[in-house]
Amino acid sequence: MKGSMIIVGFFVLGIVCGIYHWLPDTVMQADVSYYVLCALMFFVGVSVGCNTDTLKSFRKLNPLLTLLPLMTIVGTLAGCSIATLLLPHRSLTDCLAVGSGFGYYSLSSIFITQYRGPELGMVALLANIVREVITLLGAPLMVRWFGPLSPISVGGATTMDTTLPIITRNSGEQFVILSLFHGFLVDFSVPWLVTLFCSI
Repeated sequence: MKGSMIIVGFFVLGIVCGIYHWLPDTVMQADVSYYVLCALMFFVGVSVGCNTDTLKSFRKLNPLLTLLPLMTIVGTLAGCSIATLLLPHRSLTDCLAVGSGFGYYSLSSIFITQYRGPELGMVALLANIVREVITLLGAPLMVRWFGPLSPISVGGATTMDTTLPIITRNSGEQFVILSLFHGFLVDFSVPWLVTLFCSI
């Protein structure tokens, strides 16, 4: 939760800097977000590659449980398609692009801002932050009402990092490997799906 608040704080600081033009024009006009995104993707790859125990533990998963990331992706996109009916001013591809962030707000919002503009980028940021916060705050109720897999699915791409501790505490330690596997695959799908829906 603290990490999320720090990221949101930097986002608000960026808005303030943009409104009051506190940064030099050369910085404002440069494609800084693209280079930051490249650096972010590099370090995500380094963190996954360095953790060899995590990569080896994926082999121990129950074959049926490996379908959970696919179900998360399909369920999220189905929900976004239904949301289009309630948001007539937004196209289906806009809603699918926002939903394809799966909680990975830092990555998806940058892509969507580049492809569809800052307004939809901000919507993506807020929608994905809300997804993470719902997982962090609602995990105990999800486990009670819908079972131990529900906070993993709701957490989306965040289940291998920020929401992993709360999932472990409420769903049980036996779901740690599944949570990591789920987060890794859903996380990996974000740039492909967001780019796909933004390009259509």
